[in-house]
Amino acid sequence: MANVPVNRETVLEFHKGGKIGVRLVKPLKTQNDLCLAYTPGVAHAVKEIAAKPETVFDYTAKRSLVAVVSDGTAILGLGDLGAAASIPVMEGKAVLFKAFGDVDAWPVPVNHCRKGGENTGKTDPQRVIDVVLALAPMYGGINLEDIAAPACFEIEDKLDALLDIPVFHDDQWGTAVITLAGLMNYSRLCGRPLDEIRVVMNGAGAAGIRIADMCKAAGVQDLIMCDTKGVIHTGRTDLTDHKRRHASATAARTLQEALKGAHVFVGVSAADCVTADDVRGMGDYPAIFAMSNPDPEIRPDIVAEVMGSRPYVMATGRSDYPNQVNNVLGFPFLFRGALDVHARTINTAMKVAASEALAALAREPVPAEVQALYPQEKLAFGNGYIIPKPFDRRLFVEISYAVAKAAVESGAAPAADLAALKASLVARNAARCC
Repeated sequence: MANVPVNRETVLEFHKGGKIGVRLVKPLKTQNDLCLAYTPGVAHAVKEIAAKPETVFDYTAKRSLVAVVSDGTAILGLGDLGAAASIPVMEGKAVLFKAFGDVDAWPVPVNHCRKGGENTGKTDPQRVIDVVLALAPMYGGINLEDIAAPACFEIEDKLDALLDIPVFHDDQWGTAVITLAGLMNYSRLCGRPLDEIRVVMNGAGAAGIRIADMCKAAGVQDLIMCDTKGVIHTGRTDLTDHKRRHASATAARTLQEALKGAHVFVGVSAADCVTADDVRGMGDYPAIFAMSNPDPEIRPDIVAEVMGSRPYVMATGRSDYPNQVNNVLGFPFLFRGALDVHARTINTAMKVAASEALAALAREPVPAEVQALYPQEKLAFGNGYIIPKPFDRRLFVEISYAVAKAAVESGAAPAADLAALKASLVARNAARCC
């Protein structure tokens, strides 16, 4: 089918009636089918679950169903527009879960107000927590989405502690997992181990905090973070607990001062906050992860002009440039792996394993069918290709398996036959490709 223009009219037409629905996984064509699916047969499943609660994963859809929960306070780059306005994004997330990870997901928009009034405003963390706890029995995992900081940190932390199923805020961890994969491959290309790389970050919201956490978990030791007031340093008295964890003992006070001699810039902040002179002042063989959408912290063409023939790595959050840091490379497979081994959480080991698997896949030869989807790019490991493409079908097996293996080995999931799991993933992937 020919591409259609992505404008208001075509998008609204595409969204008419929504983007998701319910499909039956068991037949309902005869009287006998009806007896098995509902009364009287369903009573046997009810009694089995009541007697052995753990069998809810065997006799319901729970084992492969994720709730996509949002209160609409931080919708994409649009801000606080309320729960109802978040539904198209949450439906879109469900589409991506199914298309890439073969995970069934359903939107769960949560209003701010109990009765009447405007359903926008500052997040009430306890309200979101109470709603999720109440609906959790149906779901095998909870994906939190578009919930404003700092409330999102409290919500995820408390739900993760209270529930025995994975809770994952993609706005916090998704970008972090993909960014770390890119940083791992940059480390290989430039010949500097992670503990010798100097990283400067701009943006200290949900994504920025968790990128810093992931970088440090993987071995980065020298990391300076900036927010709208400048460098987050140990002398500041206006820091939240999460920012205080990443405060640096440095004399730098501005982003520009911090960037002098730095090896890596990571931006999850605002357009055009980095200049050509800032890039000139960075260390040899720099990496610029300018991930603000839709306009990056510095445009790739400006970086290319500054660097000339010298080696560098450029990544953005946009699909029309190489090295897109795209969350769809992470969350479908993190949940797929976690669900397949009944993980109780998605811990740091599982997230780092996903990053390592992503980085390793980018170093493998790219199948011809994937290259054909990107005719304008040369997909071979190097400065212009450090992160796999979303339509690489190998992601389903490699990332999901790495996450499942890390879950079992770290104790986040019970013992499992990992060889059989990988064989099952391979078979499912083959069936999905046909």
